[in-house]
Amino acid sequence: MPFAPVLHSEWLKIRTLRSLVAGLVAVVLVTAAFSALAGLDEAADADFDPLFSAFFGVNFGQIAAITFGAQAVSSEFQGGALRVSLAAVPDRGRWFAAKAMAIGVPALAVGLLTGGVSLLVGKAVLGDRGSGLSWGEGLRGVIGCGVYLALMALFAAGLAALLRSGVATLSILVPFLLIVSFVVGDLSGSAADFLPDRAGQVVLHETADGALGPWTGLAVTAVWTGAALLAGAWSVRRRDA
Repeated sequence: MPFAPVLHSEWLKIRTLRSLVAGLVAVVLVTAAFSALAGLDEAADADFDPLFSAFFGVNFGQIAAITFGAQAVSSEFQGGALRVSLAAVPDRGRWFAAKAMAIGVPALAVGLLTGGVSLLVGKAVLGDRGSGLSWGEGLRGVIGCGVYLALMALFAAGLAALLRSGVATLSILVPFLLIVSFVVGDLSGSAADFLPDRAGQVVLHETADGALGPWTGLAVTAVWTGAALLAGAWSVRRRDA
């Protein structure tokens, strides 16, 4: 079967599952809400970063993004759905590539929308404190936000394909993103700059103080995502449906 109809069928699955659509909507709402709350905090801070304050909600919106990616793949392992998919598309590599694209494209689109909404909300809430934020930095933040959220959704998708479970994937990633990454960062110094979340979020900071720049940080996250997708593809090709 050609790639285009396979992609179309995978997109239909995502579009018709309410939980997945709700997950994409949650990315926008959660990110914007927490960015607004961060902007309302007027506590004095010598290291105040207006760009990161506008995009602070990404720390929580990424949970919705990884949930979307994990659920989109793990739904195939429920009720024999994967066997039906592979009966229609015997080429497992082609099927998984279509699944990844069907996840990545809407995640990128929603991520860009999320970035734009967060920037507008953040600048509005920050007021004069955000006056030094240039539109060039804002544009970089919007694009970086979209790419980062798409990469994290795909990272979760690859891990879900490897583990064959959305619950197991989220049980690993959610604590890691909310707790472990910060603890490791405090203890390991510059080595933590290469963790997938910390590397990718450099693009959301006005200045880069660590070993990575905005785009090299996203490149590191892309490497993590590529490795997860390759592992997921290996699992799909080698293990029984």
